[in-house]
Amino acid sequence: MPLVAAAVCPHPPLIVPELAGAAAPELDDLRAAADAAVARLLAAEPEAILLVGGGPETVRFNAAEHGSLRPYGLDRYVRLWKVNCAGGDRLPLSLTIGAWLLNRSGTELPRLARSVAHDATPAECAAFGASLILDDDPRVALLVLGDGSACRGVKAPGYDDPRAEAYDEGVAAALAGADADALRGLDPELSAQLRAAGRAPWQVLAGAVGAAGGDWRGELSHHSAPYGVAYFVANWERA
Repeated sequence: MPLVAAAVCPHPPLIVPELAGAAAPELDDLRAAADAAVARLLAAEPEAILLVGGGPETVRFNAAEHGSLRPYGLDRYVRLWKVNCAGGDRLPLSLTIGAWLLNRSGTELPRLARSVAHDATPAECAAFGASLILDDDPRVALLVLGDGSACRGVKAPGYDDPRAEAYDEGVAAALAGADADALRGLDPELSAQLRAAGRAPWQVLAGAVGAAGGDWRGELSHHSAPYGVAYFVANWERA
């Protein structure tokens, strides 16, 4: 799949306004940034969208699969592309939110989804990313879903860890600079300790960009940690 562009977005369930309820305005800026990143991804005129997010295992999903927001308190299915009897409720949270963002954009481009195991090694992630890029497939844009550390303060899901801020600043710099080497260098053990769900998907992105070749430029449009979890929104485009 010739890679034409990539976008990075987080996947908190509360980005869905109906799940956030009265707190929905607290994530208005994040929601707007994610919508803008998806629009910019589509402006690169891909022929298909490939979603990549973390999950319990590495899986290639078909276009009829869907996700569910029921575990988070909202009885709603989220289609990946076209729902039919061949599909099922199989998408992990990361890809469910990614599909929600794409559906929100109104695009009807073909889309595929891949999950990468949370504990995949950097080498496995990079190889998986490289395997997604084939010369004889349609022009594809990647939508990569992943959160940063979940240890930014005493109310964070992982409580407070003094290493979290420096970790997130490093990720932010790598995304802003389209620095694939920095992403490949993220330490799996530290990432797991900081509960950074984006480590493996970001390293898949690094592998895909490496296989695609050429020079890339990045732009970080959002970086926040409103609930003690770091959220990043970025776009990567060919230089």
